[in-house]
Amino acid sequence: MVNTLSHLGIGFLIALALGFRGKKRNFLAFLAILSDMDFIPYAVFALIDGSITHEARNQLFYLLGHREFMHSILFILFVTLLIWLKTKDRLFTAAGFAAIFSHIYLDYTTSWKMRPLYPFSTDASIMGAVYFFDPLANLLPLLPIFALLVAYMKDRGKWQGKFNKFCAFVANNRSRFYTTLAVVLVVWLTVLPVAKLFLVNYISGAEGAKISYQDTYPSSFGKFLAAYPYNSTYYKIMEVSYWSGIEKSGYIEKINVTGDVPDASVYVERAGKLYSTAVPQDIDYPAYSVSEENGQVTVTLNDARDPYVKYWAYFKTVYRFVFDKESGEYVAYASMQRGREERLEENWFGETSYYKIS
Repeated sequence: MVNTLSHLGIGFLIALALGFRGKKRNFLAFLAILSDMDFIPYAVFALIDGSITHEARNQLFYLLGHREFMHSILFILFVTLLIWLKTKDRLFTAAGFAAIFSHIYLDYTTSWKMRPLYPFSTDASIMGAVYFFDPLANLLPLLPIFALLVAYMKDRGKWQGKFNKFCAFVANNRSRFYTTLAVVLVVWLTVLPVAKLFLVNYISGAEGAKISYQDTYPSSFGKFLAAYPYNSTYYKIMEVSYWSGIEKSGYIEKINVTGDVPDASVYVERAGKLYSTAVPQDIDYPAYSVSEENGQVTVTLNDARDPYVKYWAYFKTVYRFVFDKESGEYVAYASMQRGREERLEENWFGETSYYKIS
């Protein structure tokens, strides 16, 4: 995702490039951040998610969760239709579509997975071609906000004598200035996904393995974290860049067993099945750690790329299942995106019956 202020700036940029002013300009800017208003329904979801069935929890998550329905194509079309029915203004409707689409597209190209095709598909995906702190995507959209802020302050008798050359340049080249900014941004956000495609194909050829475009995440400007199943027991994790290809690599064991746990594979399978019924499904390369103590088997599940992540929250989600060997019952915990570990409600997972593993 791009920061909210930059999303807002893109909304202003679209409005100014198309010549909208006043309330219409401000409304288009609001549309560019509308999708992030999903924190309101998500707060409602957080209040009720422990008191509903597993099936209801999953469906409400798709509807109310952050970067879920309000970051989908259907939501874009729904809001665009409302704008058209209200205004019957083709240009304004197109601008509204562009403002909402810009937000969802930027989120889709930067950070966590989304479900853009919901409700037709609940499969999560991401393009992951633009670094979260990409300088152009974050800073260029601030120029329209700065220009409007300077004009606002000068209209109120402040900042007199400041930024005069900038104001004169914008005033004399208004249409060309904002149109150029918009074109540069569109070209940049189109080129990066294509550049990533060439990089992923190059790395796939160098490794002799199929590297997932979707599961290759930006780790810094021009650099990515990629992974693939190296063999039946290990994943290979790689840090790659546009400039030098594979810069670093290492191997992460798929299943690590501490001590003597004869049924380790059975508990891993059960933990995997439990996880597969839950949302949001944010682990791409599951790595398991198994241990046993006092009649309880603990299975920890995290993304194999976790050890390679230091300063960002990608893949920093850890699930911990504690199984009682005698009764077959379990308790589950999770730490989401570097957050503190919390016990999960029973409705997180689809399994309702317990069984004994002997």
